[in-house]
Amino acid sequence: MLFLYNLILVFASQVVKLLAIFSPKMKLFVNGRKEVFTILQNKIAANDKTIWFHAASLGEYEQGLPVIDKIKIKYPNHKIVVTFFSPSGYEVRKNNTVADATVYLLLDTKANAKKFIQAIHPELVFFIKYEYWPNYLNELQKLNIKTYLISGIFRENQAFFKGYGVFYRNALKTFDYFFVQNESSKKLLQSIGFNNVKISGDTRFDRVVSILERDNSLNFIEQFKDNKTTIVIGSSWLKDENLLVDYINNAPNNLKFILAPHNIKSEQIQELKNSITKKTILFSEKENQNLCEYQIFIIDTIGILTKIYSYADIAYVGGGFGTAGLHNILEPATFGVPIIIGPNYSNFAEVIALVHQEGCVSVSNSTELHETLDNLIFNEDIRHEKGHICATFVQMNKGATEIILKHIESK
Repeated sequence: MLFLYNLILVFASQVVKLLAIFSPKMKLFVNGRKEVFTILQNKIAANDKTIWFHAASLGEYEQGLPVIDKIKIKYPNHKIVVTFFSPSGYEVRKNNTVADATVYLLLDTKANAKKFIQAIHPELVFFIKYEYWPNYLNELQKLNIKTYLISGIFRENQAFFKGYGVFYRNALKTFDYFFVQNESSKKLLQSIGFNNVKISGDTRFDRVVSILERDNSLNFIEQFKDNKTTIVIGSSWLKDENLLVDYINNAPNNLKFILAPHNIKSEQIQELKNSITKKTILFSEKENQNLCEYQIFIIDTIGILTKIYSYADIAYVGGGFGTAGLHNILEPATFGVPIIIGPNYSNFAEVIALVHQEGCVSVSNSTELHETLDNLIFNEDIRHEKGHICATFVQMNKGATEIILKHIESK
């Protein structure tokens, strides 16, 4: 099976190069990997002590940050190497300040795995949430390098738990320990013979709790808000916006709306702006403007949405009407903001829990969206109650990082 896997990888590497001719994302995927060893040669010396964190994409990176921060304190003389598989993670965080070297993870061939691990020679390795690359994992095991899965989550429909899943189960044998998010993940691992597992919870809660300790002020948002009830629409997709624009265009003039779309390409932003009949301004147009005169603020930049949530009275989090996946609800939740989402959230345990507790409201159509917004806007008691549920939920679920670090320290 490993032979077939490696054969498929050789074929896939050629297909990706072909796709790169036509796809900008695939071009980043291919070209970014050409720079890996040049970056490592400049950042990592042969006598450096290192610790490696691998994140599939941006969400997993954010999930791993609390552990990275604590590891840096515990091992101040070690360098941190962070790898990404996806361009959507690497391109956004390639210039982060927490890692000493940030690079793409090369495709999982035997040669790549051996060369890469030799280049960074890690003492500890952390894979965040998922991604199980057999050749990398086998090489780490051969070298007796301790390897951990953190914030892991397993589902019954994964290949590990099927009759044909021997190859995939063998990949799991290379991990020294699993830190999983929930009881069901622990039981699934135990059902196939893995007892080196502990429920730690989700490190994302630690990440969002730490946000409260920093300065989240944005003077231009404060000026725009002007002490009025403000609805923040975060990481919205076209399907979300199509439902929301009708409500915005008919909303009372004393309400404020901040839209931070997932796609900030200029043509899409202009189409969104043109669809709104209220007085609207873009982030890129804000200089020398009296922002309090505007009712709609479209954020055509990245990196400030988390801080913007701190000004929200109500948050709508996008992605729940599509198939790409719901975006992070924990950021508005940590600020005690009631949340509205679309109907597709079944793969997100924290969302299921918060919907059940009624801090987060799922809507399926325009009518439900309008009714929910009206209820939260015009009933301050309900708004505050749901916001309190959200904040409490985040606080009650923090602590995963501490559990992970205590276990590592005891070994």
